[in-house]
Amino acid sequence: MSDPVAPLTGASFEGYVTVSAATAPMGMITIRADLADPALAQALAATSLPLPGQRRIETTGDASVAWMSPDELLVLVPHGQLGATMAQLNAALSGQHALIVDVSDARALFHIRGVHAAEVLAKICPVDLAPSVFGIGEMRRTRAAQVACALWQSAPGEFHVICFRSVAVYVFDLLKTSAMQGAEAGLFHPA
Repeated sequence: MSDPVAPLTGASFEGYVTVSAATAPMGMITIRADLADPALAQALAATSLPLPGQRRIETTGDASVAWMSPDELLVLVPHGQLGATMAQLNAALSGQHALIVDVSDARALFHIRGVHAAEVLAKICPVDLAPSVFGIGEMRRTRAAQVACALWQSAPGEFHVICFRSVAVYVFDLLKTSAMQGAEAGLFHPA
């Protein structure tokens, strides 16, 4: 069995913000279930994660859980914790109507850092990223130009984007183009 490799490992671009691909593989688990089922909240609690609210991402330590749709969550853990987390969730939801799937190899993760990070994303994603609307812990499923993605803000000037691995190069190129020096528009922070 081969070791997992993150898509575009080490890819980075310095523009008026920094765009980088994840440097290590991230464990990603999709859970499809009734989000109102108390068993789901208990299963997440077994992994020390709270149930996120609608369009939110909650982080505890180095693990996160994101609301993806009315019946879907995405759990993000370091790749080394993936097997144990999957086992915990499967055990906790045994007998419940739920689907727990490892989607780590199907996704790519990017980080956008800098004062103008929201502007870079606003140019390619149809989401209102104004600081007064889109705050820390906000999560959106949307698109980057023509492809599906999800994005969230983890700190001031720090965003993350997840997309399908098959379009990782396309999304990285979109982010680089949007972040090129001289492309600043001053949408949220005047230059």
